[in-house]
Amino acid sequence: MNCQIVQKKLIFFLEKELSETEMQAIQEHLDSCPDCALFAEEMKKTLSILDSEKNPEINPFFYTRVKAKLESQMETQGQAMRRSALRRVLQPVAFSIILLLGIYGGIKLGKTATTTGTVLTEQEMVPYWNALDDEPIESFLLD
Repeated sequence: MNCQIVQKKLIFFLEKELSETEMQAIQEHLDSCPDCALFAEEMKKTLSILDSEKNPEINPFFYTRVKAKLESQMETQGQAMRRSALRRVLQPVAFSIILLLGIYGGIKLGKTATTTGTVLTEQEMVPYWNALDDEPIESFLLD
C-alpha cells in the first residue's frame, strides 16, 4: 500500500470504520513507514482534541446567569424608554413656556419704553436732519 492511499484512509482507520483486511494493511504500512506513522500520531492527537471539545462540561448556573443578564438589560432598556418618552413630552412644554415668557417680556419692555421715553416731534428733529448737509458722509466714514 502506498502513502497516498494510507493518508486518505487514515481517518477511517483511526475511527475503526474499515474492514479487517484494510485495517491490517494500513497497520503494516504504518509500522514500516515512519512518515505515515508520524502523520497518524498527529491525526490521533487532533481527533482526541476534537472529541474532548465535542462534549464540553455543562455549567448548571449558565442558564441562571444568562436569564439574570437579560432581565437586567430589559430593566435598563425600560428605564431608557421612559426617559426618552419623558423627554419627548417635556421638551415641547419647556419650549412653549420659554416662548411665552419671551413674548410677555417683550410686551412689558415695549410698554415701558413708550411710557418713559421722550417722543420728538417732526419740528424737533429738523435740526438734526439739517446737520447732515454740513458734513459729507464720506468724511464721516473715512474717520
